[in-house]
Amino acid sequence: MTFVQQFLNLLFVALEIAILIRVLMSWIPNLNPDNPIVQIIRSITDPILEPARRLIPPIGRADFSPIIVLLLLSVLQSIVMRLF
Repeated sequence: MTFVQQFLNLLFVALEIAILIRVLMSWIPNLNPDNPIVQIIRSITDPILEPARRLIPPIGRADFSPIIVLLLLSVLQSIVMRLF
């Protein structure tokens, strides 16, 4: 793997981990939204998740946007890795 491939792969993995942390955070009751870690995770994931939420809005408390985004990131990662 070249440096560019490793860097891009690291970015994709970091985004996937941030989304998974965001999902886990949604299961924690009374999580303080003013917590700096919560704010960082939201600032990273909101721009990615919001377009998916507009396509498929949450149904009750079930938000399927992380699943959609993770699938799209996986496809995009495969395409990008093949380009380099």
